[in-house]
Amino acid sequence: MNKLLSLSVLATTLLLSSCNNAPQEEPLAKVIDRGLKASTEQALLMAKDLEQQEGRLPKSIKDGKLETSDCYWWCSGFFPGELWYLYESNPTPELKKYAELFTERLEKVQHVTDNHDVGFMLYCSYGNGYRLTQNPGYKDVLVTGAGSLCTRFNPMIKAIRSWDFTNNGKWQYPVIIDNMMNLELLTWASKTTGDNRFHDIAVTHANTTMENHFRDDYSCYHVVSYDTITGKSHIKMTHQGYADESAWARGQAWAIYGYTMMARETGSPEYLAQAKHIARFLMNHPNMPADKVPYWDFNTPDIPNTPRDASAAAIMASALIELSQLDKSEEAKSYLDFAEQQIRSLSSPEYLAEKGTNCNFVLMHSTGHLPGNSEVDVPLSYADYYYVEALMRLKKLI
Repeated sequence: MNKLLSLSVLATTLLLSSCNNAPQEEPLAKVIDRGLKASTEQALLMAKDLEQQEGRLPKSIKDGKLETSDCYWWCSGFFPGELWYLYESNPTPELKKYAELFTERLEKVQHVTDNHDVGFMLYCSYGNGYRLTQNPGYKDVLVTGAGSLCTRFNPMIKAIRSWDFTNNGKWQYPVIIDNMMNLELLTWASKTTGDNRFHDIAVTHANTTMENHFRDDYSCYHVVSYDTITGKSHIKMTHQGYADESAWARGQAWAIYGYTMMARETGSPEYLAQAKHIARFLMNHPNMPADKVPYWDFNTPDIPNTPRDASAAAIMASALIELSQLDKSEEAKSYLDFAEQQIRSLSSPEYLAEKGTNCNFVLMHSTGHLPGNSEVDVPLSYADYYYVEALMRLKKLI
C-alpha cells in the first residue's frame, strides 16, 4: 500500500507541476498598458515624422511608403484623436503639443458641406480635444461643423446624404451605414448649444437607417439609395463589400458602434435593442475567426484565404465594451468577454507592429476597399484610433 500511495503522490505532483508550467494568460491590465505604450511610441514617431510636413495627416501605406492626406480626406481626424486619447492616458506636454498641432490642421473642415464625414473628422479630433481641455476655440469649431453637417439633411427623405456622386446614375440619394458614426457630433452639439435641431436630425437619421438598412438577421446593407421624389428606398447594395447581400465586416462594425452610441446619447431602448441584435449577429457568425478579427467580408467565398480587417475588430471591440455597460441584462458580460478576446488578438505580434515598423502605424492587417483594390492588408489610421479608444474604455473599467 505504501508503494501504491507513493506512486499516487508522485503522479499528482507531476500533474500539478505540468499545470504550473502551462503558459499563463497575460493579465488584461498588462495587455492594456502594453498596447497603450506601443501606441504612444508609434504615434510619437509618426508625429515627429510629419511635424514639418504642413497640413499632412497619416492615412495608410502605399507601395511600401507612408501615405498621407490633407484635412479634407474623411480619415483626417483619426490621428489627432488618437493623440488626444494617448494624452488622456499619459498627460505629458509632448503628447499635448502634438495633439494640438495635428488637431489644428483640421480647422478648415468646420466649413465643409460636401462631405458627410465632418462628424468623423471633427468629433474625433476637436471633440476629444475639447473634452480634455475645454478650449473654447475647439467648441466653436465643433458647433460650426455640426451646422455644416446639417446642411446635408433632407427632411423629406429623413436622412443625411452621404455621397454626392451617383454611381453612374444608379443612385439618387445615397446613404451609407458609415454615416451613423457622424451623428455623435450632432448629439453633442444639441446638448452643448441647447438647439434641439441637431438632436432631431440625428434621431431622424438613425430611425430611417434602422428601418431601411437592416436585413431580418440584423446584418446591414452598405448603401441604400432613396428616391428623391417619393423619399422611399429604391436600391440596396454594397460599394466596398463582396456582394450586395453580403455582410461587409466594417459596415457591420459601424452599425453596432452607431446604435450603441445612439443608445448612450438618447437613452432609447429601441437603439439599445438594435445594438444587441447586431452584436448577436456578429458574435455568433459561423465565419467569425477563432481570434475574433473578422475577414474583410463575412460572406466572401475564399474564406479563410482572404484578408482580415483589424479596423473592423477594433471598432467592434470599442462598441462592445460600451454596450456591456449600457445593457443591464445577463448578456452584458458576453459582450465584454468578446471584446477582451479581440483586444488580446490585436495586441498580439500578429497584429501589433513592433516599434519603428509599419510606417509608425500601430496595427497591421486592415482592409479598406478590397473590390477597388485599395488599401488591402495595410495599416489604417482609423484602426489605430478605435484600438486606442477600446484600450482606454477597458482601462477605465479596470
